[in-house]
Amino acid sequence: MVSQTQDRRALGLSGLRERGFGPVQAVGGLLAMSADAVKFLFRGPFQGREFLEQSWFVARVSLMPTVLVAIPFTVLVSFTLNILLRELGAADLSGAGAAFGAVTQVGPMVTVLIVAGAGATAMCADLGSRTIREEIDAMEVLGINPVQRLVTPRMLASALVAMLLNSLVVIIGILGGYAFSVFVQGVNPGAFAAGITLLTGVPEVIISCVKAALFGLIAGMVACYRGLTISGGGAKAVGNAVNETVVYAFMSLFVVNVVVTAIGIQMTSN
Repeated sequence: MVSQTQDRRALGLSGLRERGFGPVQAVGGLLAMSADAVKFLFRGPFQGREFLEQSWFVARVSLMPTVLVAIPFTVLVSFTLNILLRELGAADLSGAGAAFGAVTQVGPMVTVLIVAGAGATAMCADLGSRTIREEIDAMEVLGINPVQRLVTPRMLASALVAMLLNSLVVIIGILGGYAFSVFVQGVNPGAFAAGITLLTGVPEVIISCVKAALFGLIAGMVACYRGLTISGGGAKAVGNAVNETVVYAFMSLFVVNVVVTAIGIQMTSN
C-alpha cells in the first residue's frame, strides 16, 4: 500500500488532484506516467484480456468515423490533384499522386483526427468515470498498480488500432482515388494502376505505419493521464477532461506528425 502510494505520487497523479493542473506539473506527470507504462511492458503479468477488450472498444468507436472522414478526404485530394495534373498534361500520373497522398498524408492525418477525437475521448471518459467513483483508489488499496493494470494495455490498444485505421484509410484512399479519377474525371485505368508504385514504396508504407502507431500511443497516454487526474466535480469534471484531451492530443499529434514526416523525408531521400 505504501509503495503504491509512493509510486502514484511520483507520477504526479495525487499531487495534481490536490493542487490542480499547472503546465509544468502536467507535462512532468504525463512523461513520468508514460515512462512507467512503457516499463510495465517488460514486467509481468501483462493484462492480455484488458488489451483485447480495449482494442475492440477503441476500434468500435473509431471505425465508422474513420470511413466517413476518409471518403471526403480522398475525393478532395484526388479532385484537386487531378485538376493540377491535367493542367500540366500529366493526368496519367494521378495514380502516383493518389497513392503518395493517401500513404504519406491522408492516412496519418485522418488517423490523428479519429484517434484523438473519438478513441482518446472515449478512453478518457471511461477512466474519468472510474476515478470519480473512487475505483482507482480502491485498486490501490488492493495493491494493484493502476498504470500497469489500466494504462499499459490501453496505450498498446490505441497504438494497434491507430495503425490498423491508418491501413484502412490508405486502402480507402487508393480505391476511392481510382473510382473518382477513372469514372468521374476520365483517367485511364491502366495508367492509374501503373502509377501507384511510382512514388510510393515499402519505406513510405513503413513510415506511415510508424506515424500512426505513434499517434495512437500518444493519444492513449494523454487520454489515460487526463482521465486518472480528474480532481473532482462529478460529471462536469469528466466532460472538461474529455474536452481537454481532444485539445492536448491534437496539439501533440500534429507536432509529432511534422517531426516524423520531416525525418521520414530525410530517410527516404537518401
